[in-house]
Amino acid sequence: MVSAGERPLSLYRRGGIGVAAALLGLVLSGSASFAAAPAATKPAVLAKSTPRLKPTAGAARPSPRVADGLVPISFALVKGTPGACGAGCDSWIAAEGKIDGGAAARLRKFMKQIGDRKLPIYFNSPGGNLEQALAIGNMLREKKAAVRVGRTTLRECGFEAQDGDACTKLKQSGRELHGEVWTRGATCNSACPYLILGAPIREIAPDATLAVHSPRVILNFTGGVPTREVRAQAMQQAMARSDRMVLDYMTKLGADPGLLTVARSVPFEGMRVLTREEIVRFALDRRERVESPWMFEAATRGIAYKTVLARKDGEASFRATRFQLVCFNQDRFELDVERNSPSGAGSASLAIVSPDVRLNFRSPPRRSGSRETWGVFLNGSQARALAAASAAELVDGPPNVARPDSATFPVAGDGLQNVLKMLTDTCPPARTATQPVVAPVPWQQVPWPQASAAQSAR
Repeated sequence: MVSAGERPLSLYRRGGIGVAAALLGLVLSGSASFAAAPAATKPAVLAKSTPRLKPTAGAARPSPRVADGLVPISFALVKGTPGACGAGCDSWIAAEGKIDGGAAARLRKFMKQIGDRKLPIYFNSPGGNLEQALAIGNMLREKKAAVRVGRTTLRECGFEAQDGDACTKLKQSGRELHGEVWTRGATCNSACPYLILGAPIREIAPDATLAVHSPRVILNFTGGVPTREVRAQAMQQAMARSDRMVLDYMTKLGADPGLLTVARSVPFEGMRVLTREEIVRFALDRRERVESPWMFEAATRGIAYKTVLARKDGEASFRATRFQLVCFNQDRFELDVERNSPSGAGSASLAIVSPDVRLNFRSPPRRSGSRETWGVFLNGSQARALAAASAAELVDGPPNVARPDSATFPVAGDGLQNVLKMLTDTCPPARTATQPVVAPVPWQQVPWPQASAAQSAR
C-alpha cells in the first residue's frame, strides 16, 4: 500500500517517460518517483514521492495548465460548424491533458453519459500513466472508437488563453461546449501512442506530432540504503516489467513491437518524433495517403494551408505536398504549392484543375534543395470556384491535359469554402492595392513533423 501524500504515478516533465514497478504499476511520462522490488532476500519497499518544498506563507501556487502537461486529462463534448471534424461531422470528444491514475474511470463514466453517440475522439496529451493508457486503449477497442490527434479551441473561452486557468476549468466542467479542432501543433507523446493503438479506427493527421523516448526510472527505497547490486536488480526488474506489459498489449492488438524498440533507443533526455513511415509501420495509421483539411490561421497575415503526405506502391518514403493560399485584397489571391522536385528533368508545367476552373502555375518554379514551389495568382471568382469544388487535381506536364503522359495528383477541397471566407474577411477591400501584382508572397514556414528524415525541408 502507498502512504498518504505519495504520488508514485505522477508526471512532472512534459512529454517524458517514467516507469514504476513492483506493487504500484507503471507510468510512461515525465520525471516521477517510483518504487522497485529489491532482491528476494530483502524486505519489500514502498515508493515515496520526491520531496517537495513547501511554499512560503502567502505565496500563490500557480494553477496547472494543459500546456504544462500537469492537468489531468479531461473529456468534453464539443460541437463545431458543419464539417468541422470531417465530412458529415460537427461534434467530437476532446481529450486533453496528462493520463493520470483516474483517466480510464473518467473516460468510462463520460462514455456512459453520452450514450451510443459514435463520435471521434481527439487526443492532445503529453503522456502519463502507462497502465491507464493501456486500459483506455482496451476500452477504445471495445467501443469501436475512432481516434485522432488534435487540439480543441473553445469559443466559450473568448479572449482567455486556451491553456489558461479559466479555459482549463471549462474543459474540465463536463458541459457541452463549442469550438474548433486543430491538428497542427497537437501532440500525442509518451504513453499516448500506445493508447492510440487500441482503437480500431486510427487517423493521424500529417501535421500532428507523435513522439517517444526511453523510460526514466527513479528508485526510492525505505528502510535503509540499498546496495548497488539491489538497485541494479530493481532497475532491471522495473524495465523488464514495463516491456512485458507493453509487448503483451501489442501482441493482443497485432501491432508491430518495433514501436517499443524505437522508444527504448532514444535517451530519456531526448525525444523522437515518429516519421510517417514509422506511423504506418507501427500500425498507428496504416493509410498510404493522408490529407489534412484546409485550415485558416491569422498569423502576421491571414493564411490558408493544407498538407498531403503520400507514397506510391513500391516507394519507401512519403512525399510531402503543401498548399498555401494568401490574399492581397478581396479580389486578388496567390496559391502556392510546395513539393518534392520530380526526378529527372522535372515538369514543364503545373496546373490545378477543378470542374469550373483551371489555373496554370508560373513556370519555372522556385527551387531550394530537393523542394520546389509553384505559384499562381487568381481573382475572387476563381478562388470561389476552386473552393466550391469538392476536389481538384494537380496536373503535371504540358498544358494540354489530354496528353496521356500528364501526371495527376488529387486534392480534396474539405473546408476550403469556410476557410476562404475567413481569409477574405481579413483582406483589404478589392479597390485597395496592397501588393504589386508581380511580387509573389514569401512561403510561410509551416512545419510538418512527420516528414521523412530523408527529405529536406526546403
